[in-house]
Amino acid sequence: MMKSVIFDGVNLFFQIIFWIMLARVLFTWFPNLDWYRQPFRAMKEITDPIFEPFRRFIPPIGGIDFSPIVAFIALEFIQYLVLLVISLI
Repeated sequence: MMKSVIFDGVNLFFQIIFWIMLARVLFTWFPNLDWYRQPFRAMKEITDPIFEPFRRFIPPIGGIDFSPIVAFIALEFIQYLVLLVISLI
C-alpha cells in the first residue's frame, strides 16, 4: 500500500515536471512573452535548472535550441530508473 502511494507520487511529480517543460518549450514560440511576470517566471525558474546543463553541451543549430529534446529524454530515463528502484524495494 505505502509503496504504491510513493510510486504514484513520484510518477505524478515527473509528469508535472514534464508538462511544465513542454509548456515552457511551446511558450518560447511566442517572442512577446514577458518571462519576468507570473506564471511564466515560475515556469522559467523551474525549467532553467533542468535545461541549462544540456545547453552547455548542445549549442543551438541554426538558431534552434535542441537541448530540451535531450532534457526530455534524460527526464524520462531518470523517471524510469527511479520508478524501477521504488518498485524493487
